[in-house]
Amino acid sequence: MAPGFRLEQYTLKHPQAVLRVLAKVHGEVDEILIFRGFSSSLVRPTAFDPDVPVLPDEAQIDTIDILAGPYNPDQPHYLHQGLSWEEMQGFLEAAGL
Repeated sequence: MAPGFRLEQYTLKHPQAVLRVLAKVHGEVDEILIFRGFSSSLVRPTAFDPDVPVLPDEAQIDTIDILAGPYNPDQPHYLHQGLSWEEMQGFLEAAGL
């Protein structure tokens, strides 16, 4: 299962969570928010088609933050900060993903 899809599924199972993903996509740094099953890039244009992955399979995930929703960029409420992909996989596995 693709990492982006797994992260989107995680937010469907945890609708109060917002994931902030820092990754390198095609060699460029991207910041992606994932909430209630949808992804949106804060750096690049996001496709209108929700089936087009914002986080492609070949992306290199640097860190993932789990925040409490609703997301407020001026006062983010971090539940877990700076998780590696390996650390996030523990949360995904606990959610059955």
